[in-house]
Amino acid sequence: MKIEVAKRAGFCFGVKRAVKLAYETAAKSRQAVCTLGPIIHNPQVVKDLESWGVKAIEKPSRVKNGVLIIRSHGVHPRVLQQLRAKKGLTIIDATCPFVTKAQKAAACLRDEKRQVIIIGEKEHPEVIALKGYAGRDSMVFNHKSVKVGPRIGVLAQTTLSTDDFVKALKYLGSKTNDIHLINTICRATQVRQQDTMQLAKRSDLMIVVGGRNSANTSRLAEMCRKVGKPTYHVETEDELKARWFSKAGLVGVTAGASTPDALVRKVVSRIRDITAKKEKPVKGLKVQKVQ
Repeated sequence: MKIEVAKRAGFCFGVKRAVKLAYETAAKSRQAVCTLGPIIHNPQVVKDLESWGVKAIEKPSRVKNGVLIIRSHGVHPRVLQQLRAKKGLTIIDATCPFVTKAQKAAACLRDEKRQVIIIGEKEHPEVIALKGYAGRDSMVFNHKSVKVGPRIGVLAQTTLSTDDFVKALKYLGSKTNDIHLINTICRATQVRQQDTMQLAKRSDLMIVVGGRNSANTSRLAEMCRKVGKPTYHVETEDELKARWFSKAGLVGVTAGASTPDALVRKVVSRIRDITAKKEKPVKGLKVQKVQ
């Protein structure tokens, strides 16, 4: 049995930057350090940061003083304004630069007096923040029928799949001819999806590594299932089951943009261990030497 890891998998630039900032801040700061919500959607990284003294706080009202790190998904501008008004609070912005770019795109479309349509997941923190920049009449498109105005601006959650973006555009294009489109899907997301799809088509089985609360990781798993391959989404190597690999010739492994490389390596190592045990010679079996 062979194991192949997708060419591009695991931490993207924005996530790597945010996590690095968090560890560096934890190491240097003499004050309490917290993040507003989990800094990235990976429970193992968040737990490790807790061991460094970095706590994830869900509500801005609970942030008092010390150091606050804005997570990679960004934050609603109103919340940011409230936080900046707090005395004794130092803010470190770890928002992904591509998310910042999407926020500027939303503000640009709003300033053009267009109704801004965000294609993405309504409850995702990045989309909640984007909506704050997009204006009051903005809306989140979730592939259901919606009423839109005559002039619209369209952008996407940075981790959206290209297929979902195209489907949404076809629908919106049937409602109005006056559309200003800004493609805000980040390059890292696109290449991870492309590499995963190519690997899934060749593999007998796909293992997707990453947080179950990670939108881009869950999307990779959905894409693998759509090509008809058995797919298992795991957060750690401890979730792997030997029976999954009993008939696989090629096992594909991929990971979301919020998955540390070390976790991917652990998963690959455990698969090797599991399959090696499976192929272990049976005790008492005599093998006749061929002359």
